[in-house]
Amino acid sequence: MTTEGGAQNEEGSGDEIGHKRDCQNSTGSTMPSAPSQPGPFIGVIDVGTRTVRFVIFNAKHVTEVQSHQIDIEQLTPQEGWVEQDPKEIQSAIKDCVGEVLRKMAGRGLDASSIVTVGICNSRETTLVWDSKTGDSLYNAILWSDIRTNEMVDQITAKFPDNDKNHLRPICGLPVSSYFSALKIRWLMENVPGVRKAMRKRRCMFGTIDTWLVWNFTGGKNGGLYITDVTNASRTMLMNIETTNWDVTLCRYFDIPMDILPEIRSSSEIYGTIKLGALAGIPISGILGNQQAALVGQNCLKQGQAKNTYRSGCFLLCNTGTQRVFSSHGLVTTVAYQLGPNSPVVYALEGSVAVAGLAIKWLRDNMSMMKDVHESEHLAQKVLNTGDVYFVPAFSGLYAPYWRKDARGIICGMTAFTTKDHIIRASLESVCFQTRDILEAMFKDCGFPLTKLYTDGKMSVNSLLMQLQADIAGIPVFRSMVPDITALGAAKAAGNAAGIGLWQLEGAGVETVLTDTFLPTTTLEERDARYKKWKMAVQRSLGWASIKMSPQMTDERYRILASIPASWFLMSSFMLLSISIYLNSR
Repeated sequence: MTTEGGAQNEEGSGDEIGHKRDCQNSTGSTMPSAPSQPGPFIGVIDVGTRTVRFVIFNAKHVTEVQSHQIDIEQLTPQEGWVEQDPKEIQSAIKDCVGEVLRKMAGRGLDASSIVTVGICNSRETTLVWDSKTGDSLYNAILWSDIRTNEMVDQITAKFPDNDKNHLRPICGLPVSSYFSALKIRWLMENVPGVRKAMRKRRCMFGTIDTWLVWNFTGGKNGGLYITDVTNASRTMLMNIETTNWDVTLCRYFDIPMDILPEIRSSSEIYGTIKLGALAGIPISGILGNQQAALVGQNCLKQGQAKNTYRSGCFLLCNTGTQRVFSSHGLVTTVAYQLGPNSPVVYALEGSVAVAGLAIKWLRDNMSMMKDVHESEHLAQKVLNTGDVYFVPAFSGLYAPYWRKDARGIICGMTAFTTKDHIIRASLESVCFQTRDILEAMFKDCGFPLTKLYTDGKMSVNSLLMQLQADIAGIPVFRSMVPDITALGAAKAAGNAAGIGLWQLEGAGVETVLTDTFLPTTTLEERDARYKKWKMAVQRSLGWASIKMSPQMTDERYRILASIPASWFLMSSFMLLSISIYLNSR
């Protein structure tokens, strides 16, 4: 493992999988510490799937000065439902800001030197609230919630051949419970308060960024009602070409356009915070968390790709100003737009549903370890998996398969298989799923990815990073910056604020250290193992019985209803006569 300079850093929130590491390179030198001189500073509010953080960066040196994070509870009222209390998120942000400012004051750093604030957030998470009272009308429905699975059938029943990709040319996305549109539809159909607010034209919808900006800039007293283009691209309601809300898409989902916020670029001065300890500071950057990681990694050129290893995995490849529509299970999304007059940059994205969650499952459900940080040590106790393969399709497979009928399997076990083999197989499953996406990107883009930038809490596991290099057959560059999403949002905010070092369209911000992992396996070896992985995936398919919704069979019912009843009587009589004849023989 070597160390080199590069544009790397780590996803902010998520589960901590693997050993913790200090910020040292292979020669023993340490990352530069926060400078002692005062700002200016850039603040970032980072709302992830499981944590809320507030981070301060020094605008002169691209170094983290102070941060604080608070875990937020996930609510699971039913199987497959995942929610959070919006009030808890808001309270956690307030507490994080207060704690960071207190720590800064203790170090003699003046909070008034914070010149701007950026926001990054988990995408697709959906909130609705009352514009008059400011109260949420329901809990936030998280991106991973699958309560709308049956609605997928309802929507696709309207399309020729029930094709879930029918809307892809407009929005870049397949119809899936993953995205926000179906979550809004569910809220409209199942929450009376939402329907009432819509009738009174008081219902507001937003992803986390919209809700935060609205509250910080005044809320019910004139708060800004906006979202950025990256978050909007994940709703299934935005036209991927025009970056405006699309009438056709809204009609398909039966969502009124007057509840949708204004779409803005990812880097501009939107407005000023009007309450709390940050009052008077402008907000000038908004990015969805995976796009923030892409920007944080400095993947600003076509063909550069990053993968974030957390509870799931999110691999994005910058395709420049060209929209690449995938025919291999990936989604087309907006990577960023660095100002209202700047071009929109696009990305291909593949999502892995279960990465770090597999390690947690082995710990919590199978009692194979006491702490997720043991996974690296235990997996290193064996030289390989003993030909064991683990497909962690607990609730289906995401890209490039998009099979909600898949379920998790462990295959290839023998009498000599130990828990260490299974733990190692779980790490390899993350790498194999990542290779699935890399293969799909090559087929869609036409050029192979020659290196992969990595970040996220799970990336601290050095064995995982080496396995990734070996299975993908390309160098892996792991960031040594602790808060990659926050850094990406800080870059977008600093770019809009005109801070020279943070200008992204030009020389760009200074780079940071990375760890490099080079492949150590032969082409024949990695391809043979990948072939067996594909065999294991095939065995995972079709386990879940996906009940077809009534909407999917409506056409058949209409056809049957149009046939005269006399035909059925005559057919029944003929079948009865044939049966009597055959029995008599």
